[in-house]
Amino acid sequence: MERDNGSTQRLVVDPKHPNPSVIREAGAVLRQGGLVAFPTETVYGLGANALDPRAVTGIFRAKGRPGDNPLIVHIEGPEALANYVERIPPAVSKLAERFWPGPLTLVIENRNKFPAVVTGGLETVAVRVPGHPVALALIRAAGVPVAAPSANISGRPSPTTAGHVMDDLAGRIDLVLDGGPSGLGVESTVLDLTGRNPVILRPGGVTRRELEAVLGPVELDPSVDGQAPGGKPRSPGMKYTHYAPRAPLLLFEGCGKESMAARILAEAGRLAGEGRKVGILACEETAQIYAREGYPVVVAGRRSDPESVAAALYESLRRFDRMEVDVILAEGISEDGVGLAVMNRLRRAAGGNIIAGPS
Repeated sequence: MERDNGSTQRLVVDPKHPNPSVIREAGAVLRQGGLVAFPTETVYGLGANALDPRAVTGIFRAKGRPGDNPLIVHIEGPEALANYVERIPPAVSKLAERFWPGPLTLVIENRNKFPAVVTGGLETVAVRVPGHPVALALIRAAGVPVAAPSANISGRPSPTTAGHVMDDLAGRIDLVLDGGPSGLGVESTVLDLTGRNPVILRPGGVTRRELEAVLGPVELDPSVDGQAPGGKPRSPGMKYTHYAPRAPLLLFEGCGKESMAARILAEAGRLAGEGRKVGILACEETAQIYAREGYPVVVAGRRSDPESVAAALYESLRRFDRMEVDVILAEGISEDGVGLAVMNRLRRAAGGNIIAGPS
C-alpha cells in the first residue's frame, strides 16, 4: 500500500479502557494487510499480520530494517501457542504463569506457520503476550497473531510515545494508536528455550534474577555485552547498532560516579576545545556537576533506581537530536536488575565507542 507524506492516521485511545470502535478499526487495518503502531508496556510496536508475508514485508520497508533481523510475534495468550509451534518446551507453562502477559519474549521452534520474513529465515520463532490493554485488545480484534518490532526507523531510539512514532514513520504506515507513554521504557527480555540451557539473547523488562527464580540457572548470550553474534541474529537487538541518536555517543562505564564524572568532564573539555558541541547524558545524582561547567545535560533517571533510567532512556536520547549536539557523553550505570538492559541499549547505541574504567 503506497502512502503519501502525512497520510498516517493518529487515533487517541484510553490506555486502560480503549474505545472498542477504534480498536475494531485498527484490527481491520491489520487484517487487510496494513501497518498499525500501538502501545505496549515496553515501547510502541509496529504491527502487521504475522501470517501475511506481504504485510510483514511492509514493516521492513517502513523501518528500513535489515531483512535477516527476526521479528517478535505478539499473541493474545499462551493457549494460542499450540496453533503455531511444533513443540512447546515444558518451561513455557512456568514462565507464562509468572510473566505473561508481560515483557518476556520466548524463542521456541517454529511449525512453519510463520513465513520466513517473520523468523529471519530461522527454524525458530520469538513470541510474547504483551501486558498492555490496547495491545491485547488489538490482537483480539485483528483475529491474527501480530508481528511487531519497535515502531521507529531502524537503528534509532525506540519510541515510547505516539509522538516518537510520528516523528519517524508519519507517511510510512497506516495508523498510530496513541495510548500515551509506555511504562517500562525498554523492550522485552528475549529468552531462547531451544538449547540445552535457557539463554538470554536480549535483556529487558524481566531480569535474569527473576527468570532464575523460576528456571534455575540462565545463561547470557555474549552479544548482551556488545559482542557481534556469529551467523544470523536469533533475536532483535543482537547484531546491529540500535537505539542510536543522530550524534555519535561515547559510553563511560566501569567506575564510581565521582571518577566517572571527572573522566567525562576531561573528555568534554577536550572535545569542546576542538569546537564540538558536547551533550551529556547523566543521572540525577551527578547532573549538576556537568551543568555547573556549562554543558547541556539530559537527565535520565536516578542511578539508585535503574527502572527510572530505563523509563527515561529513549526520550532522553531523542532530546539530544533536538538539541543538535555534535557528540554525546553518556554515564553508565550498574548492571543489577533492569540496569543490564539499560547498559545493553547504551552499548548498542554507542556502536562500540566505549571507555571502560579501572577493573
